[in-house]
Amino acid sequence: MLAASPTNRLSPSRDPYVLYYSPGACSLAVHIVLEELDAPYRLECVSVADGETAREPYLNINPKGRVPALAIKEEGRVLTELPAILDYLAHSDPAGRLLPGGGALPQARREEWLAWLSGWVHAVGFGLLWRPGRFDTDPAHYDALHAMGRRTIEKAFQDIERQLADGRQWAVAEGYSVVDPFLLVLFRWGNRIGLAMHQAFPAWAALCAKLLQRPAVVRALEQEEGTSIDG
Repeated sequence: MLAASPTNRLSPSRDPYVLYYSPGACSLAVHIVLEELDAPYRLECVSVADGETAREPYLNINPKGRVPALAIKEEGRVLTELPAILDYLAHSDPAGRLLPGGGALPQARREEWLAWLSGWVHAVGFGLLWRPGRFDTDPAHYDALHAMGRRTIEKAFQDIERQLADGRQWAVAEGYSVVDPFLLVLFRWGNRIGLAMHQAFPAWAALCAKLLQRPAVVRALEQEEGTSIDG
């Protein structure tokens, strides 16, 4: 349970990082990256299912009412938006472990993936399917919005599979990056909405199987209530 605060400006955290997350949400990608980087952090669960992101005290922390949000030591305001948080953490690692290849083009490829996955597949596709009220306040239109969302997701998933099926080992050809944990999140969501993910998207399924062998991924999933790839 979060303690109430009078303003969205935080007292500087004593922990290097505090991740505000909801189990199984896109915040899982940040959770995995924190584990990959061996970063000291603390978790604060804010349940989307229970509506905790949409009310106080969380709205004092992140007025957008979404997860993830990342509190950074000595910063007075949380960092929000999944692509921004992932990019920040990757560049904060002196070893550059999640910045494969170096140079401008690999960075642009990572940003290309994150912008599309977050702004289109997640916000539009799954938004229409799971949160139609964000697009239209008339419940009479929700069935049509659900159908539109599902079509958007299915088309996007075909595009993801086509890209991953070219023989690359990870989303960015140069190596494992912050994009791959986000792809795991979306794969799990595909299972959740009843898509035959393993059969329809074998290259993507193979990438996720490799992810599940990584100790950081295992630890993050175990901390988020032991959920599996099919969660």
